[in-house]
Amino acid sequence: IPLIFMDDIINGYRTVFPVPLAQGCTFDPDLVQQGARIAAKEAAASGVHVTFSPMADTVWDARWGRVMESTGEDAYLNGLMASAMVKGYQGDLQEKGTIAACLKHFAGYGAPEAGRDYHNVELSPRTLKEDYLPAYKASIDAGVAMVMTSFNTLDRIPSTANKWLMRNILRDEMGFSGALISDWAAVGELVPHGVAEDFAHAAQLAIEAGVDMDMASPAYARNLKKLVEEGKVDEKLIDESCMRMLELKNKLGLFENPFRDAAKEDEEALLLCDAHRKAAQHCAEKSFVLLKNEEALLPLASEKENVAFIGPYVDNRFTCGSWAIFSDDQDAIPLKEALEAQENAAFLSFAPGSRVMGPGMEVHGFQKAIPEETLDEEKALAEAVAMAKKADKVVLALGEHREFTGEAASRGTLTLPPCQQRLLDEAAKVNQNIIVVLFCGRPMDLRNVADKAKAILVAWLPGTEGGPALARTLYGHCAPEGKLSMAFPWSVAQLPLHYNQLSTGRPYGGDYRAARFGSKYQDLPNRPLYPFGFGLTYTSFTYSPVTLSASSLQKDAAITASVTVENTGARPGTETVQLYIR
Repeated sequence: IPLIFMDDIINGYRTVFPVPLAQGCTFDPDLVQQGARIAAKEAAASGVHVTFSPMADTVWDARWGRVMESTGEDAYLNGLMASAMVKGYQGDLQEKGTIAACLKHFAGYGAPEAGRDYHNVELSPRTLKEDYLPAYKASIDAGVAMVMTSFNTLDRIPSTANKWLMRNILRDEMGFSGALISDWAAVGELVPHGVAEDFAHAAQLAIEAGVDMDMASPAYARNLKKLVEEGKVDEKLIDESCMRMLELKNKLGLFENPFRDAAKEDEEALLLCDAHRKAAQHCAEKSFVLLKNEEALLPLASEKENVAFIGPYVDNRFTCGSWAIFSDDQDAIPLKEALEAQENAAFLSFAPGSRVMGPGMEVHGFQKAIPEETLDEEKALAEAVAMAKKADKVVLALGEHREFTGEAASRGTLTLPPCQQRLLDEAAKVNQNIIVVLFCGRPMDLRNVADKAKAILVAWLPGTEGGPALARTLYGHCAPEGKLSMAFPWSVAQLPLHYNQLSTGRPYGGDYRAARFGSKYQDLPNRPLYPFGFGLTYTSFTYSPVTLSASSLQKDAAITASVTVENTGARPGTETVQLYIR
């Protein structure tokens, strides 16, 4: 019986695409499918059979670090994107260069209390079915080969032991017949959850719930045989799980060829090839979101405009995200390198200005930390401010450390690190033309950024080709097209936050300092700073009034809504037309 090799290929293998949250901002499932297809080709050539992707969790709380792995706050959009990823990874699983996809995390993992990873989840049955399950179902309908259980509890029962969730909902209602794997050590974690007294009991609960494979914990390997012999576990359950794993291996053709598509010559031809790099750059360009552009500060003029590029992300190769585990940071092209290749490089100046993190902001448990200890903070700040004072415009490349998003990266503070905010404040004192390019894996609190910057471009963690994509976008060779797939909050105190919240009996839509008895805060607005679906570009569009093909909707009938969109600006552009219904 052949081995099956699985791993986390989240936003690319060696050629890294933008993080999934950024891919959600493209609103383009075909583009996302292409990225998954490229990741599959590279991974298959390297011997991987299964990827633990897509993550279809709906996310409403930016404190949770794993929002970077989701495609956003809307279940419909997430379903489209997760389905596209499944099709990209798997194809029909028979053709060369495909791998099996594993849908995660079932279910509700994206709604932990207080945004704290692995925490309890409280969802009403209706909220679960309307706002979370549809995205998972879209992946299952697309033919996903595997599903992964989530770490969290749901209805106070850990998912890995939740028979109702795994058998009644996943198997019976959703019709999933593939293999079900636990998340890392989740079977053994039933003991600290408090529902199992030891690993043997944990193994019994998980196999009865329908979990076919125990990833990483020893609970199954050490106990299932004995549990069957003691009559505590029906042997038919073992047969079911074995059959599902054997069927997956058979679909992958591993019995005929246990090495499948692994080939050194294919690795050399595919990994980081020009076509894959070009596709990653194109995806990055489509994912950037322009939040602000006063006085049309962007795009930059291509000739004789003195621009100072300042900030810790100007010359930074750590732009692939915390889950790009097969990437080599040296393969990523930083912004500075891409800009220096332009013809107008003589008019550009560069300075770090600050560290990514300041004192007291250590990242624990990671070896890929950004080396910052050699930077003299005060000297770097002084040099940057002097450079900003002489420039026509200042582009500040700021953002989070990449390890501040991802698994186990929940945060209660979503503002820029103090050292970077200080750099922005000081640069704004000597130059009014401030443009911020923001590198991040989650929505952030940008109030103190929006007050100082005339333009804000969210670059996310853009991957291997982030630098060239940004250089082209900043200088208008292409225009930003992204729309936020997750809102940027006005304050972290608003979280969790999403655009399609139910109305209350006392809805509120006015000045938060007036109208006392509405559903509101006394000291901040209900609205986010930048809402779901928001994104500017370098031109302007007008919409005609919406016309409907009928004035009422009958059962089993359809209404067509039509609108005419006109580019009223001086530059070409792409508009994503969004229809909201209630």
